[in-house]
Amino acid sequence: MSSSRSTVRQLGTAVRALVVLTLVLGVGYPLAITGVGRLALDDRADGQPVTLDGRTVGSAIIGQGFTDAEGAALPEWFQSRPSAAGDGYDGGASSGSNLGPENPDLVAAIEDRRAAVADLEGVDPAAVPADALTTSGSGLDPHISPGYALLQVPRIAAERGLDEADLEALVDATTQGPDLGYLGEPTVDVLQLNIALAALDT
Repeated sequence: MSSSRSTVRQLGTAVRALVVLTLVLGVGYPLAITGVGRLALDDRADGQPVTLDGRTVGSAIIGQGFTDAEGAALPEWFQSRPSAAGDGYDGGASSGSNLGPENPDLVAAIEDRRAAVADLEGVDPAAVPADALTTSGSGLDPHISPGYALLQVPRIAAERGLDEADLEALVDATTQGPDLGYLGEPTVDVLQLNIALAALDT
């Protein structure tokens, strides 16, 4: 009899502990962290949305493609680097290709991209930079190299009837230096560059 009462007491204690811990750790803690995030870093807590004329056009930390419904590059816009995240820049499926440098699938994908970019830009395939061929580790990188941005200038100038020198100045103005002045390489945020391009073209 006392054994069954002890079991019931233990079961009651376990259920109460489960309810309390669920409320504290499953509800209270996430709400507290979300609240702190919104108070201290509101835009970052929301994914750093970028707005233009009152509507959200993208994120400052997640890249996006500038392609048509079939995935073909829109020639009037600067193009992003390839993405292996889901169907491309899928924030819920962040991933690189996870293929080794000698993997035949990766080698074939790089050669396909090299040919496509060379054809789009009207350049020798050897002139296509690495970031136009390979995905970032996250698949979400919103940046390209200044070299890749400048490679695209003649195409965009021809498509929009703009002066190449003006577009080169735009690339230079939107180029960000290395983090802390020495970490990494200079980069260009493609969304910000295309926003500046749209403003230049109006």
